[in-house]
Amino acid sequence: MNTHLHFDFTISKETNTIYVQREFAADLAPVWDAWTKPELLDLWWAPKPYQAKTKSMDFREGGHWLYAMISPEDVAQWCRIDFKKVTPKKSFSGLVAFCNEEGNVDTGLPRSVWTNVFSEGPNTTTVSIKVEYENLTDLETIIQMGFKEGFAMAMTNLDRYIESQFRLWGELKPDNAPRVCTYLNFPGNTEEAFRFYQSVFRTKFTGGGIRRFGDIPAEAGHPPIADNIKNMVLHVELPITGNHILMATDAPKEMGFTLIQGNNMHISIEPETREEAKRIFDELSAGGNITMPLQDMFFGAYFGEFTDKYGINWMINFQNKKQ
Repeated sequence: MNTHLHFDFTISKETNTIYVQREFAADLAPVWDAWTKPELLDLWWAPKPYQAKTKSMDFREGGHWLYAMISPEDVAQWCRIDFKKVTPKKSFSGLVAFCNEEGNVDTGLPRSVWTNVFSEGPNTTTVSIKVEYENLTDLETIIQMGFKEGFAMAMTNLDRYIESQFRLWGELKPDNAPRVCTYLNFPGNTEEAFRFYQSVFRTKFTGGGIRRFGDIPAEAGHPPIADNIKNMVLHVELPITGNHILMATDAPKEMGFTLIQGNNMHISIEPETREEAKRIFDELSAGGNITMPLQDMFFGAYFGEFTDKYGINWMINFQNKKQ
C-alpha cells in the first residue's frame, strides 16, 4: 500500500466542522465509483472489524442510501444519507443521520451535512470532505465516538481495495499490446474444461496461472467468500492455435448468474488505446444491445459489453495502466 498518500484531518470547533482531504492512487472514475456504488461501498466503508451492508441506495438528488454498520457480534447500527446535490464525477452532498432499519431518523443522535468534492491529478484523485454539525455538542460527541480513527481505517480499506484490483489486472496483462481473446463463462467447471483444452493444445496457462475466488486478498475489503465458491476459477488464460487466447471464469448460480448456451461466450477485444476502444465499441454495438456501457471500472479497466445486431457477444477492454 502507498504510505505517501496525502491525508489531512482538521477539526474546527468555531464552525462545528470537520475538514478532510484524502488522496487515492487511482484515476477519478474508479474513486468516484467506490464512493457512489453500493456494491463497492459495502467492501470498504466500515472500519474493521465491522462490515457495511446496504439495504437500499438511490444515488441521485432526492435519493438516499440506507445501510448498516454490523459488528462482529452481529449488532447493526443503521444510518442513512439523504442526497441533496449530485454533480457527476465532481461532487455530492447529503444529510447524514443515525436511524433504524426502516430508515426512520433518530433525532436524539448527531446529524451532519457532508460535502465531498473530487479532483483528479496525475495518477491520483483527491477527495475533499466537509462535515458540518448543528452544534459543538454534536461535533464533540462524534469525536468521542472515535470518528477520526474509524474514518482513517475506512480510507485504508479503500486504498487496499484499489491496490488489489490494479495488482490483479496488472499481473494478467502487463502492457497495452492489442490482442483478441475469446472469453468463456462456466457454471463451476472452468478448471475441468481448461485442463481438457490444455491437453489438446499442449500449451501452458499464462497470466499467473489459474486464479481462484479464494485468492482475492482479505485486506482488499471483500466480504467473505462462501466456502463452496473459494476454489472456483476467478480467471484463467490459455494460448491456443495461432497465439489466440482463451480466457474464462466460473459464473455459478450461487453468485446470481444464469448461464445458457449463447450467453456464455464473448469475443474480447483489447485495443492499444482508449480512443480505439471507444471507436470499436460505438461502431460495433450500433443497432445491437448494450449490456454494460463502456466506462472506467474500479479494477482499472475501460470496459464494456454488448451483443451486436447479429446476436454475437463482445467485450471491449482497455487496461488503464497505473504508473
